Amino acid sequence: MRTLALLLVLAAAACTFVEATTTQYVGVQRFPPVDPSTVQVLPKEPGQRHDRLGEVLLDISVDPPAPVADIEDKLRREAAKWGANAIYVVRDSITPREHRLIGIAIRYRQ
Repeated sequence: MRTLALLLVLAAAACTFVEATTTQYVGVQRFPPVDPSTVQVLPKEPGQRHDRLGEVLLDISVDPPAPVADIEDKLRREAAKWGANAIYVVRDSITPREHRLIGIAIRYRQ
C-alpha cells in the first residue's frame, strides 16, 4: 500500500509545471548573468534604489499545484540570466483553470 501511495505522489508531482516567458526591457543596461542562488524573491517592490531589468511571466500548473519552491526557483533562474539581484511579484492570479504570476527583475543601484 505504501508503494502505491508513493507512486501516486510521484505521478502527481511529475504533472506539475512552471513555464516562463520573459521580456527584457529595452534601453536598460545589460549585466552578465549571476548565480541564481544569489537572487532574492521578494513579495513587493523594495524601498532600496534599483533599476528594473525586465518581466518574467510564469504559467504554473493548477491541478496539481506546483510547489512554491519550484516557482521561486524558476523566478531566480530567469532573473539571474539578466544579472538581477532580486525579483519581486507584481501579480499572482489563480483561477480554477490557470495560475499566472508576473515578477519584475531588478538590479540594486550602487
